[in-house]
Amino acid sequence: MSRSEEERTRIEDLLAVARHRDREAFGRLFDYYAPRVKAYLRRLGADPQQAEELAQEVMLTVWRRAAQYDPRRATPGTWIFRIARNRRIDALRRERRPPEAEEVEVETEAGGEEEAAERPGEALEARSEALLMERRLREAIARLPPEQAEILRLYYLEEMPQGEIADTLGLPLGTVKSRLRLALAKLRDYLGGNEASRA
Repeated sequence: MSRSEEERTRIEDLLAVARHRDREAFGRLFDYYAPRVKAYLRRLGADPQQAEELAQEVMLTVWRRAAQYDPRRATPGTWIFRIARNRRIDALRRERRPPEAEEVEVETEAGGEEEAAERPGEALEARSEALLMERRLREAIARLPPEQAEILRLYYLEEMPQGEIADTLGLPLGTVKSRLRLALAKLRDYLGGNEASRA
């Protein structure tokens, strides 16, 4: 079976889950994606136990939200790895909240109320800047040809290695590399143009 045939099979399986709650189709998706999602989460810094738990959550989300999948907008791999990335971000946010709260309390008890009060504002400003930059980046990516945009999203936003992108999309590695180079060149132009128009 060729890569493109495998991809079509996975699309059919995901649609079968969406339309008929097909457990056999889900089993095939689970067998294929769960280990890959776990490896991806490990690359994003999750420890083995957390990666296992998050991978289970991701596949459960695939089962529950399969009806939201649109094959015209993304491959099954792109859609599933995006879910995985979002789960990892959520987990990081949960992990980071308690230490931040403790740090502010300790500083306040030590009499550093003003300094502690300023830090949340700085953090909020930094977060706003990051969100603005991410929005501009997503807008620029949306202007790219779909085949270039998808590779760029997988590589940078989902941190998927080029070889894995080639496997997921059923493309030769050279094609992935050349599309990525073209996409980056166009992205630089778009973002540079935005900067010029803002000045």
